[in-house]
Amino acid sequence: MRNFFAFSDTIEQASAAALENTRAQFQKIDAQTEYNQRRVLAAFIQNRVDEADFGTTTGYGYSDRGREKLDKLTADIFGAERAFIRAGALSCGTHTLSVCLYGVLRPGDVMLCVTGTPYDTLLSTIGIDGGKSAGKGTLKDFGVQYRQVELTENDTLDLPAIEREAARTDVRMVYLQRSRGYALRHSLSVEEIGQVAELVHRVNPYAVVMVDNCYGEFAEEKEPTEVGADLMAGSLIKNAGGGIAPSGGYIAGRADLVELCACRLTTPGLGLEVGASLGQNRALFMGLFHAPHVVGEALKTAVFAAALFEKLGFAVTPRSDEPRHDIIQAIQLENADRLIAFCQGLQKGAPVDAYVSPEPWDMPGYDNQVIMAAGAFTSGSSIELSADAPLREPFAVWMQGGLNFHTGKVGVMLAAEELQKRGLLKQK
Repeated sequence: MRNFFAFSDTIEQASAAALENTRAQFQKIDAQTEYNQRRVLAAFIQNRVDEADFGTTTGYGYSDRGREKLDKLTADIFGAERAFIRAGALSCGTHTLSVCLYGVLRPGDVMLCVTGTPYDTLLSTIGIDGGKSAGKGTLKDFGVQYRQVELTENDTLDLPAIEREAARTDVRMVYLQRSRGYALRHSLSVEEIGQVAELVHRVNPYAVVMVDNCYGEFAEEKEPTEVGADLMAGSLIKNAGGGIAPSGGYIAGRADLVELCACRLTTPGLGLEVGASLGQNRALFMGLFHAPHVVGEALKTAVFAAALFEKLGFAVTPRSDEPRHDIIQAIQLENADRLIAFCQGLQKGAPVDAYVSPEPWDMPGYDNQVIMAAGAFTSGSSIELSADAPLREPFAVWMQGGLNFHTGKVGVMLAAEELQKRGLLKQK
């Protein structure tokens, strides 16, 4: 076989050993992928998707049958009463989450986050970014209060504290971030989310349980809205877009709450009745259809990365043999030189922009310089192989994505090879 990449014996041997160790996990991922792909196919068939649904509308977008069917399809796939999915009108994950927060919360309400501090880019929306966004229309500006419950020292949900805080009568929303963000905590399982939902609904029926589901779609056989979450949201340039959707996000959950979010997205009185699809329906249908398979490939890439860097002596989370609840793999590289080398090596395995070398920069919305490796067909797509991290302790990198395992594997190996070339691997 022709050798397209010049890997050292060290990386080739570690890769072969790592791949051997992933077989049991890969079998589990394949079984889960088949289940979720059947779920999606059944929804397409039951909703009678046809070629006319791929048509386009302009202007107001009244009576866009494809848009309306996409919304129904998304709700059925996620086991929700109602949903909407949009390209463009929802620009990214943070925007989609913000639409939920502003749609549901009112002056005097309390947003209670029970998974510690939310992801960096959401801090400005809430108004807890040290005053940087004060006066710009944050939730705090509008009189919404914020509280949070930390995870325990053992990296578990603090259920007694959640029960105590959620029972307060001013708490309108209990917010869970499923994925870890730039933290080394575990990602939440759907089962854990269901436990919190049951607890919250018991002590405070008024409270809305909302889940940031980014990176988690199709990583398990159930979604948060199937176990009691009232509302969830995610990005289409992550899992749910299947690597095909060009932009956008989705919101799913209780019908009344989804309507509130729709009125925030457009305006009261119009809700989901407007919004031209502008030729994007076909990409959204295709992205949803491919999503379970693509997520399965991303999960395999993450498991392989964990196994390889375990072999090379690095701490990883989750471990290669642990259950997974999202597509993210964290690798503790311990210093800035390794972190930069990893990202620059991974970039060399990208199908797009492989020739460029990422550098740390002052990225808007972050307190530290951030380095990002991403050579994607869709700009910023993190269902495509990518890695990013702030340059701060513990100098961990968060890697995710991979449209197919075979090229994802090459990218991970190139990241390891870059450490090898620079003499940054651990000495055994």
